Amino acid sequence: MVRHIYSCPLRWSDMDAFGHVNNVVFLRYLEEARIDFMFRLAPGDGSPSFSGGSVVARHEIDYVRPLVHRHAPVTIESWVTKIGAASLTIAYEVKDPAASNSNAVVYVRASTVVVPFNLEAQVPRRITAEEKSFLQAYLDEPGALAA
Repeated sequence: MVRHIYSCPLRWSDMDAFGHVNNVVFLRYLEEARIDFMFRLAPGDGSPSFSGGSVVARHEIDYVRPLVHRHAPVTIESWVTKIGAASLTIAYEVKDPAASNSNAVVYVRASTVVVPFNLEAQVPRRITAEEKSFLQAYLDEPGALAA
């Protein structure tokens, strides 16, 4: 399975009063990884894929362990678990980079349902053939999210 890898820096302001990264901040981390995946890696040079807009329909987050501030970034791995006619589900793991995936410390497992959206008409739209082809390269079963 192919996963998109995003290196996410931690900011001092990400911490809460308890000394770890605030739970809401993880949504920002997931957003950064999702944008990097969907927009910078969109198929084809000059392709309009994914650039027309999208909206989040659902987030699901499992907080596995606290993450405290440090200078080293975390790695966010993203992959696709479902492709529908007008939505897709992206799964994530926020973890420490490690020599081996089996040794990586995981902080968060999450998923997001994304709906492509026509911003001009203000309506959801279908996933194009080009987008579907791109997403299929990252497709894996939903069970991959489980520990």
